[in-house]
Amino acid sequence: MTMQQLDPPLPVHLLDKGPGFAFAVIDYGQEHNLIWVTAINETGEIWCAPNPKVRMQANWTMGRKAPPAVVARQNGDCSGDAEPVRAEAIAKPN
Repeated sequence: MTMQQLDPPLPVHLLDKGPGFAFAVIDYGQEHNLIWVTAINETGEIWCAPNPKVRMQANWTMGRKAPPAVVARQNGDCSGDAEPVRAEAIAKPN
């Protein structure tokens, strides 16, 4: 296992938690996701999030738009899909 302090911290978005600053990364080696140690802006909570749950925040200067999963959550969709999930009614046979 290795732990790397990030200096400066990186602005990231944790899916299901919100925006924050990652200040360390834990690497348990092969067969494991990186773990991002992140302070959440809104609550001040510290979360250790696996790599699939971490997205870079949008950066207008760098030309980086918000990832679709982050945009969907900001618009009230928590499915994680870029497109909203639509339900359709199916008539049951008698």
